[in-house]
Amino acid sequence: MAHGQRDSLQHITEGRKNSAAAQQQPYVILISADGFRYDYAEKYNAQHLIALGEKGVRASSMIPSYPSVTFSNHYTLVTGLYPSHHGLVSNYYYDRARNTSYAMHDKVKVRDGSWYGGTPLWVLAEQQQTLSASMFWVGSEAAIQDTRPTYYYDYNEGIPVNRRIGIVKEWLSLPEDRRPHFITFYVSEPDHAGHHYGPDAEETRHAVLSVDSIVYNLTQAVASTGLPVNFIFVADHGMTAVNREQPLKLPEGIDTSKFMVSSSGTTLMLYGKSKTDIRRLYKALKKADKPENHYKIYRKQDMPAHLHYGEKDDRFDRIGDILLLPEWPYVFANKKPNPGYHGFDPTVVKDMHAIFMAWGPAFKQHLKIPSFENVNVYPLVAQILDLKITSPIDGSIKTLQNVLNTAP
Repeated sequence: MAHGQRDSLQHITEGRKNSAAAQQQPYVILISADGFRYDYAEKYNAQHLIALGEKGVRASSMIPSYPSVTFSNHYTLVTGLYPSHHGLVSNYYYDRARNTSYAMHDKVKVRDGSWYGGTPLWVLAEQQQTLSASMFWVGSEAAIQDTRPTYYYDYNEGIPVNRRIGIVKEWLSLPEDRRPHFITFYVSEPDHAGHHYGPDAEETRHAVLSVDSIVYNLTQAVASTGLPVNFIFVADHGMTAVNREQPLKLPEGIDTSKFMVSSSGTTLMLYGKSKTDIRRLYKALKKADKPENHYKIYRKQDMPAHLHYGEKDDRFDRIGDILLLPEWPYVFANKKPNPGYHGFDPTVVKDMHAIFMAWGPAFKQHLKIPSFENVNVYPLVAQILDLKITSPIDGSIKTLQNVLNTAP
């Protein structure tokens, strides 16, 4: 079967049912609009989203984990773990133990559960007899801890958005014992527009307003079911304009026969084949270091602690031995880079911050909250669905406890 055909088919694990207790719980739909910066709703007058945020809970911003890239942060949102702790340390990285690389476009690896640490929310739910469904999310196509959502689709942008919304309504119209209580819903915009045209472009405005319509249409479709559904609208990261005229090149002296090189443009990782090679290259790079290079050089053991991306945090040994971090607005690129990028340290570059809003019966109304780290979304969803968190996470329910209508 061709991938296009397979990807448009629903996968269903037969034989699963909600427990009697799960059937009494509310519902959560976790929506992500890739690259939806914290200020895009107001910047482009996304009226439906502004109204929904005012009706429920709205954060000043949500702070992504480092690196502020797609796969790392989508998986952080559903595991409550920093990327260095769940294993997806970037969209592309090298795994020393396997002697191979993970890439977000490699379908075989994306669907291989052995690459993923942590306990995603759908796995947690299924383990506690609460059914889940996924209309796309990083990790949902893989059997993590031998478990996938009861209902899911392989990632395929060819499925029309209106059809995706219709599928969610169909899921919520199933009999109570087979109805998913946790649903993920992912859309790829405005990330594509932000990359190709920049965050200030007319095309990005159109993409933001398209997302605004999608979310509104989804809420209308769900409202017709009459169920107590809670919505959480997030993004994995923001977007920023970069210097296109002065792309940073790979420094001279890096022997690719001795080093694996992995770059997202905003993080360049070098994996050495021997400690001697690492020491020599680091010494050479530091000797040639000067302000006009526009990047900082770190050994893994010297990475800033607030990034949670150093040797002590690298549970899966997937972070490079030497890291080169460009200073905003510069990026590493072999040719003229795209106008828009993400991946920078979100504590330094505010444009990396993502949106967060939530509404529904579980949430307080007309509440504004300060910025918070995205690892805290996981315990929030678990609390709403009355799921017991079974393994240590980096987030805490204390951070967002006050957004809920009822205390534990």
